This record gives sequence, structure tokens and C-alpha cells, in this order.
Amino acid sequence: MTSSARGDLFDPACPTRRLLDRIGTKWTSMTVKILAEAAPDEVRFADLRRRIPGVSQKMLSVTLQSLVRDGLVSRRVEATVPPKVHYRLTGLGTSLESALAVLRTWAEEHMAEVDQANQESGR
Repeated sequence: MTSSARGDLFDPACPTRRLLDRIGTKWTSMTVKILAEAAPDEVRFADLRRRIPGVSQKMLSVTLQSLVRDGLVSRRVEATVPPKVHYRLTGLGTSLESALAVLRTWAEEHMAEVDQANQESGR
């Protein structure tokens, strides 16, 4: 698939499915939100970890590696001891934040209804 080709979610061979798996996690949504709020400034790894309740160092590291690999986040390492690692959204990452913000808002506004439906179905 070329970079200008549009993906097809319903095609089992389309990488869109894997991309949605990566960007659809709570850790990705929270990380992108924090980086968007800081933009255009960078955020250090330690600061991200402090601001995301419940995330382990390993999970945050894996999330950030994926975001960097996908071109959504840029990473800068400061040559200190220990090294200081800084992150910021790229233009592509900023465009993702807009979509994730809509999804986060929907989830926050409808969580009570979803909880109620789960209770009614016996889950």
C-alpha cells in the first residue's frame, strides 16, 4: 500500500486494523492528550508517567515507542546522566488528538448509560 492510499478497515489484510489497535488504547489517548496540552513544548518521560495514573513504566515506554514509530510523537534524548528523554506531538499526532478528544468526550458523557446497560444485562 502506498503512503497516499487510503486504508480499508474491512479488508483483513489492511494495516488499518493494526493501527486502530495501537491508537485505540487508553494509554495512547491519555499520552496524546497530555502532549497536546503541552504543545508546542516537550514533556519528559518522568512527567508523563506522573500525570498518567496507573500506567507502569514499561507500558508507557511501549506506548511511546509505538507512537514514535508511527510518526505521531517525536523523541529527543538529552545527553545527561541519567539521560533525559523528551516527547512532543508531531503534526500527524496533533491531527490524531482531535479525533481522540471527540472519543474521550463521548466516553465521559455516556459512561453512566453504558454502566447502566451493563448492569441490566447482568455483566
